[in-house]
Amino acid sequence: MEAIKRIHHISAIVGDPNENLKFYRDVLGLRLIKQTVNFDDPGVYHLYFSDHDATPGTVITFFPWTNERREGRKGSGQVGRIAFRVPKGSLSAWQDHLSSQDIDVEVTQLFGKETLEFDDIHGLELALVEGEASAEDDAILGFHGAVLLSGDPGGTKELLTDMMGLTELDHDGQNLHFETAGEEKHHIITAIPPLAPGRFGIGTVHHIAWSVPDMDVLDEWQAALKDEGFGVTEVKDRHYFNSIYVSEKGHVVFEFATDGPGFDRDEDKDALGTTLKLPPQYEHRREEYESLLPKLGV
Repeated sequence: MEAIKRIHHISAIVGDPNENLKFYRDVLGLRLIKQTVNFDDPGVYHLYFSDHDATPGTVITFFPWTNERREGRKGSGQVGRIAFRVPKGSLSAWQDHLSSQDIDVEVTQLFGKETLEFDDIHGLELALVEGEASAEDDAILGFHGAVLLSGDPGGTKELLTDMMGLTELDHDGQNLHFETAGEEKHHIITAIPPLAPGRFGIGTVHHIAWSVPDMDVLDEWQAALKDEGFGVTEVKDRHYFNSIYVSEKGHVVFEFATDGPGFDRDEDKDALGTTLKLPPQYEHRREEYESLLPKLGV
C-alpha cells in the first residue's frame, strides 16, 4: 500500500455554531470554507474551516450540537489534542494574542518542541507548534499533528507503521511518536497508558481522516483493511470527497478520504463558505433545514 502522506481533516463536536465560528475565524484566523449539514444527521450543521486557499491538510470540521445535547468525556477511543502549525518565529506572538483573548495557555514540550496548549470555547483541546518555514504573517499554516487516545497503543502503532507507512520517532517514555510520509510530516502521538473510555459529545473529537489521492487508492485501502480483519464501512459519498471509516484496534475512528472532487465543486473558490450548501439528496428539504438551523453570522 502507498504510505499515507498527510491528515485530510479532523472532525470534532462543539456547541453553539456562532461561538464556534467566532473562535476559529476571529481568534485563530481560519477561513470558513463550507457550511453544510451532517450528511448522517442533517438537522445539524457541518462547518469546515481551513487556511485561506482550502489547502489539503489544513481542514478542520465541526458538528455544532445545540438543543442541550450533552457534553462529551475525553478518553480512550478518541483523538485528543489537535495541533496546528504556525510559521517559524511566531509562537511568542501567538502566545500574546491568545492571552489578550483571555485564553489560558500552557507552554509544554508535548510535540517534542515548544508547544502552546490551550482549549477552544467549547473545551476542545488545541495546540500551536512552530514549523520550519517562515512566512510574511503569523497565520496558521495547517495541521502540525494530533494525539490519539488509543485504547490499545500497540495495536494502533501496528496500523500506523505497518500499513499506513508512518515512521516511528523517538518516544518520550509517556507517549509514542510518529510522522506521516508526506512533505507535511504530520506529527502523530499515541498516548500511553490508555485512559478510561471516552464518550462522544461537546468538546470531543469524532474522527481523524487520512488523505488518499483518488477512488482507486481508496478501494485498495478498503480491501486491505478488510483483509486484516477490520470492520470497514462501504464507500460514503461526502460530495466533496469519498471516504471509508474504520474503528482501529484502539477504538479511534479513522476515516480514509479522497482529495477530490474538492470544496469548490458547488461554489466559487472566492465565495467558499458564504452560503448553506446541501448535498443533492437533501436539496428538496432546504426550506425545512434553513428553518431549523441557527443563522450564522457570516
